[in-house]
Amino acid sequence: MEALGPQDRALFESASTQLYEEIVGSGGLADGDARILPGGELHAALEQLRAMGLVQHDNDTNTWVAEDPHTVQARVISPLSTEGSKLLEESSQWAEAFGVLNHAWRRAPQPSSHGPFTYLHEHAIAPFIAGLVSECEDEMLTAQPQSGRNPRLLSDGVLRDTALLERGARMRTLYQHSARRNSTTREYVAAVTERGAEVRTLDEFFNRMIVIDRRVAVIPSPNDLKVAIAVREPSVVAYLVDVFERSWERARPFTSREAAVMKDIAAEQRLMTLRMLIEGHSDPVSAKRLGVSPRTYAGYIADLKEEFEAETRFQLGYTIGRLGISGTEQVDHDDAGEAGADGA
Repeated sequence: MEALGPQDRALFESASTQLYEEIVGSGGLADGDARILPGGELHAALEQLRAMGLVQHDNDTNTWVAEDPHTVQARVISPLSTEGSKLLEESSQWAEAFGVLNHAWRRAPQPSSHGPFTYLHEHAIAPFIAGLVSECEDEMLTAQPQSGRNPRLLSDGVLRDTALLERGARMRTLYQHSARRNSTTREYVAAVTERGAEVRTLDEFFNRMIVIDRRVAVIPSPNDLKVAIAVREPSVVAYLVDVFERSWERARPFTSREAAVMKDIAAEQRLMTLRMLIEGHSDPVSAKRLGVSPRTYAGYIADLKEEFEAETRFQLGYTIGRLGISGTEQVDHDDAGEAGADGA
């Protein structure tokens, strides 16, 4: 039997099934029934049942009688399964063939007509990054500001990034301190660090960035968050890597729960909150810079008011100014435990 398609199934579900049920229920259908004669409303349905072997003509009674559908089902489904397996195998072969082309394209110097920068728009971003990660041979560096990432994307990221690590490539990721509170992010970090990835957190706000093998970087467009820019210019990529390395040196290990580390994180978030106040940023902007919700940021401000015994923000600002606090002071490891903003 030839493989059946969507149109055949539509006829089967809309008319043939009902006709089969009628034939089963009545014990047979007269071959002279006007509905099944050429031009009749059920003629196509009967022809399909006959071709599939679900009905047979009884010459003794001049009726169409039903057959056991279990004997027919395998003949219908097996060709579809075989065809599906062939298509999957063929698609796998095509993917490998295109993989060679993609590898050559990304490795080769880009034509001058395209230049070293490629602009990626919305839906093209994720597949492009997935392709880069699948070809990573040495190391992937990523900077992921804020913790409120899409859980589905993080789940996809676990599969993608663990595959990279299991190939023997290295991975280092930077988050903001606030990511430590996010349960989905903690699960992701646990999965990748178990396979050798390194993850650290930093107090400062930074832009998202991915660098593959120090040869191509993907950064967001400054004008449109739905646009990303793939950078292949070696000097620009080297500069971005240097920025990452400097931030990495100052960052704190994500998996560390040592009291000293947690105190330092709390102190760093306190100092950044002070900087946001001194620089006059609005609460929404300040919360975004810290990677926390506006409600959490308001809690940081309340802690500072209590610490400096101020009832209003004006009093808080006056006290901070009078004490000469700039928010850029170095963290004192002995006094970090007194910080008001909890980074745990």
